[in-house]
Amino acid sequence: MKIIDISLPIFEGMITYPGNPEVKITQRKGASSIHSEIAFGSHTGTHIDAPAHVSPKAKPLSRLPLSVFVGPARVLDFSNVKEAITVADLNPYHIKKGERILVKTSNSTRGFKNFYSDYVYLDGEAADFLARRGIALFGIDALSVKKRGGSDLRPHTSLLKRNIPILEGLQLKGVRAGSYQLVCLPLSFQAIDGSPARAVLIS
Repeated sequence: MKIIDISLPIFEGMITYPGNPEVKITQRKGASSIHSEIAFGSHTGTHIDAPAHVSPKAKPLSRLPLSVFVGPARVLDFSNVKEAITVADLNPYHIKKGERILVKTSNSTRGFKNFYSDYVYLDGEAADFLARRGIALFGIDALSVKKRGGSDLRPHTSLLKRNIPILEGLQLKGVRAGSYQLVCLPLSFQAIDGSPARAVLIS
């Protein structure tokens, strides 16, 4: 068994999606112990978007079953895609209902030391396609599934309105395409729109 960490480390000064809160960590020293005060946004680093991310009346993270975040997953390699993942890119993989689909792109190769506005994203038609297929979870190696500044919100809404969570901020450099076991448990927040998660693949 091999465990592959596909999470971004959380640290003060790390990149966040523009407009999101910055990470702040303050270390406190007591008489006999040390603890840290940590402040960050719900969509920091490797994180899960819950349906409540797009609608206040939708399910918060705490109402999604944990079983969604643990189980078989497929990594699809789209490293050659230049701008957006389309239906034409997805079609050859015969995606089925209930699958957990993670996409590897050139975002992972470029890394996460800086924020790049031209990251590879999922286009709206492809999001509709995956929602109709009824996948269990979608993951991408970008801090957002949709185009930066784009008006097409379907990469979020088409999936989340069907209670399909989105796992963003994956680091898939060095991960081969194929089948794995995924574990990506969010923090146990109540009534919230998303959470950082420690995501690993088991082969």
